[in-house]
Amino acid sequence: MLESPDMTNRTSEGVRLFLASNSPRRKELLALGGWEYDILSAQVDETPLASEDGIEYVQRLAKSKAVTAARLACINGVIIAADTSVIDHQVSGIPKILGKPSDQHEAVEMLRDLRGHTHQVHTAIAILSSPGGTIRSDLCTTNVTMRNYSDDEIKDYVASGDPMDKAGAYAIQHSGFHPVEQLDGCFANVMGLPLCHVTRSASHFGISPRVDISRACQAALGYDCPVYHQILIENIQD
Repeated sequence: MLESPDMTNRTSEGVRLFLASNSPRRKELLALGGWEYDILSAQVDETPLASEDGIEYVQRLAKSKAVTAARLACINGVIIAADTSVIDHQVSGIPKILGKPSDQHEAVEMLRDLRGHTHQVHTAIAILSSPGGTIRSDLCTTNVTMRNYSDDEIKDYVASGDPMDKAGAYAIQHSGFHPVEQLDGCFANVMGLPLCHVTRSASHFGISPRVDISRACQAALGYDCPVYHQILIENIQD
């Protein structure tokens, strides 16, 4: 489904900016940068390909979302697309891609598999300039250790409906369930949009946030980020 953009919205650089997602979390996070943007999303097939690992999977889907949105809308502007997946290594030692659960039963299974273990969350960013089709891609990975929550806690959380639209069937920011014990890396990445990576990639299109993105993100999420400096310094040196 494609939403009609408001063509009056522009960044401070005069560029029309679009987010290729209907995710409330991604909308909330992108707004932290003070960017003016419109929603321009399109449905893509999220079925993993044979022998495709988690990183290849999210990179392919992020690019597909950006390209599909640009093709359907025929707009002039810059499109930010992202895809997030949880990668679980606990089942037979073989990495397993956990997308959004198809039903409550699958949500329960995912949460049981993740319980008490460390997994990886990958988010791929694809920023596309249209017309022209120039794409800038980036990838963020965060190691996440889940606490040893009980079966009753899983049951109550799944019954709330919150896990059903989230990769891995959980929201790191959920105050009631509070599934995460330890985090190594970017908090916003686990929510679906690593803002420093977006900033780093968007700068190649002449687009900058209107605020100090690292401070805004940490303040909003209540998280003392250990990686933002390295990410943004790499942006300057790239």
